[in-house]
This record gives sequence, C-alpha cells and structure tokens, in this order.
Amino acid sequence: MKNLLKVSAVLWIIWGLIHVLAGVMTMKGILTNDIASSVAGIADAVDSESLQMNYPKAAGAVIGQHGFNLLWIGLVTLISAFFIWKGNKNAIFLAAICGGLADLGYFLFMDLGEYVNFMPGTVMTIVSSLAIITSFYAYSKSRKLNTSE
Repeated sequence: MKNLLKVSAVLWIIWGLIHVLAGVMTMKGILTNDIASSVAGIADAVDSESLQMNYPKAAGAVIGQHGFNLLWIGLVTLISAFFIWKGNKNAIFLAAICGGLADLGYFLFMDLGEYVNFMPGTVMTIVSSLAIITSFYAYSKSRKLNTSE
C-alpha cells in the first residue's frame, strides 16, 4: 500500500507543479496588462486571434483571481503530496478535495465546453483522478488491514 501512496504523491507533485506554473503565468499576463495572453493560455483550443481584444480591467481581475487560485491550489496539493508519501490520511483527503474539485470545475466548464486541448489540461485532470483513486484505494486497503488485525 505504501507504494501506491508514493505513486499518488508523485502524481500530485506533477499536478501541483504544473498548476503553480499555470497560476504564475496567468498572473504574469495580468500584471503586464496582457489579459488576452492569459485568456489564450487558459483556453488554448480557441483561436488566439479571436481572443485578442481590449478586456475591461474587471475581466483582468477575474482572470488574475483565477491565476491566484491556480497558484494556491497547486501549492496545497504539492505540500500535501509530501505528507501523502508518508501515508498521512488528512493529506490524502486535502489533496483530493482541493485538487479534485479544481479539476472538476475545469472538466465541467473547459473540457466539456471544448475550450482546451487534451495536452496539458485534460491530461492533468486524468493525473489528479489517478492520484485520487490510487490514494483512496491504498487508504481503504490499509484501513481493512488495520481493522482485521
């Protein structure tokens, strides 16, 4: 079971690093007043020319908040991954709630809306799903082993 938790931890590390990077890149576009590049970076399956426009500052603030959320969600799952490696039950659930719900929203609004390419976005949704399934399976098996002793 420990190996499954280590696999889950590595998946969360990858997922967390990608999301920290995405958050930084999204906020960079906002801070440099290039809202269009931040929007195009998120909705990468949309023709970037169609996204070139003068966005209101409020739209930039919303995209900036999204970038900030990507950053902290990535950090929380990244930190949780190190505790998952050690078998911490609370970290398993924290990463699943934080990263899993973030990717659920991504799947519902971006993937199903066909605004994103398979790589990297949909792949990261698969990575988080595998991390959740792997860690939950390991956790449930370890609970059964502990209760049967």
